[in-house]
Amino acid sequence: MKTWFITGTSAGFGRLLTEKLLARGEQVAATLRKPDALADLKAQYGEQLWVAALDVTDTAAVRRVVGRAFTDLGRIDVVVNNAAYALFGAGEEATDDQIQQQINTNLTGSVQVIRAVLPHLRAQGGGRILQLSSEGGQIAYPNFGYYHATKWGIEGFVEAVAQEVAPFGIEFTLVEPGPARTSFGGGLVHATPLPAYEATPAGDVRRGVSDGSFAITGDPVKMVDAMLHSAEQSPAPRRLTLGRGAYTQIRAALVARLAELDAQQAVAFSTEVDG
Repeated sequence: MKTWFITGTSAGFGRLLTEKLLARGEQVAATLRKPDALADLKAQYGEQLWVAALDVTDTAAVRRVVGRAFTDLGRIDVVVNNAAYALFGAGEEATDDQIQQQINTNLTGSVQVIRAVLPHLRAQGGGRILQLSSEGGQIAYPNFGYYHATKWGIEGFVEAVAQEVAPFGIEFTLVEPGPARTSFGGGLVHATPLPAYEATPAGDVRRGVSDGSFAITGDPVKMVDAMLHSAEQSPAPRRLTLGRGAYTQIRAALVARLAELDAQQAVAFSTEVDG
């Protein structure tokens, strides 16, 4: 039996992970802003489920709750960094407060959870961290620029830290799901649209989201099963891409990026110091 620490467990992937893990007999430390959302699971599973209120934008609270979880449970094998915020709007449409909330939750919040768990994982001789990213950590859609900024950012952070902590037996997996049939769409925070963007790609995406033509084909249950399976793999996969569309679009983006890079080889080499 393993013990898991999961942020953002009120709905979506976090809730599904919690349900599946409890059902198979594992212990879960679940955090969320409103603990009452897990009252039904707590009543069913009792001490198997450890629950704490946590807003990941509160760094002091992150450290306090993480410390208490390790103290109470003794060992945590897998950390799932899942809590997220999604801002929807073109670059100049979002307010300063919305931008800051996006960064504070997805980037700074994720970074601080990782920073808080690392000393404990080192002390116990290792562990696994599943960092929820997105296909949007490698590709980009109009109207999701600030969301993408945080996902591309956390991917870079994880790439660096994974190298730093590998000697301690700590492994990372960046989970990159495509659009899934969770409550994600209903949780989007919408910036106030500017008429100037109505006839642009930003307007096209806005209409696609509002009229349902923006394809959402991912099965969240199957995606969660893949996440759970990845936690058993050794070595840990650095990335876990979930969804046909995510795979297809990420691959196309990487191929195009490599072609652009190769076309610049002569220029790149020409900028070295002579001799």
